Amino acid sequence: MRIFLAFMAALLLSSSVNFAQDTNDKTKSDPAPSPVVKMARDFLMMQFAYNNWIQKPDSVKTKPFGYVFKAHLCYDFPIKNTKLSFAAGLGVSVNVIYLNQQALIDTDTVSALNTQARFIADTNHFKRYKFVTTYLSAPFELRYYSNLVNRNKGFKAAIGLEVGTLLGAHTKALTAIDGTNVKFKTDTKRYVSPWDFAATARIGWGNFTLYGSYNLTNVFKDNAGPPITPMSVGLCLSGL
Repeated sequence: MRIFLAFMAALLLSSSVNFAQDTNDKTKSDPAPSPVVKMARDFLMMQFAYNNWIQKPDSVKTKPFGYVFKAHLCYDFPIKNTKLSFAAGLGVSVNVIYLNQQALIDTDTVSALNTQARFIADTNHFKRYKFVTTYLSAPFELRYYSNLVNRNKGFKAAIGLEVGTLLGAHTKALTAIDGTNVKFKTDTKRYVSPWDFAATARIGWGNFTLYGSYNLTNVFKDNAGPPITPMSVGLCLSGL
């Protein structure tokens, strides 16, 4: 009986030693788990760009420092087994054009011929005269990323289409009367196109890309104003 008990004790001791050795070997051989990396998908896009009317009648004169500001929230859908993705979003686009010694007659009066907006000479000698349109806009992009782990780094490019619906349009003029600056503002959407379609492209590195947009629609409705095509070029900040 004593021999049997001694044998069992030796067997249990040997098993404990082997188990401890296997555990230590496994701990040494298994690498530490990789940290979880949350993929950035460019959910936020903010664009500030130079804006101008590149196709317009010679009778329409603009200054060379118009601008556009756009802010969009996007959702990105990766295309499996590729470095491509499709993104759709929603935001706002504000477009500003400064006229050069001209005024825009876009009111609902007989002076605007009731059917068409007109550009006339600035006889009031305004210090500044601008035309502003604001659109609720939705960008759609096909995107390429060289860095799939962190899209805030590496080369990236995108092409797409931006669709907008008109929220508002106005002109604002600044002049001096008896030494005091006075602003005149006119709000009307009557002659402005209710829809805005533009082809877009971006290319860059990390959070910064060069941005370009070319409108496929005119500023004004058909037969409601001169045919004018806008374009913009600038910088896009993206991330999150």
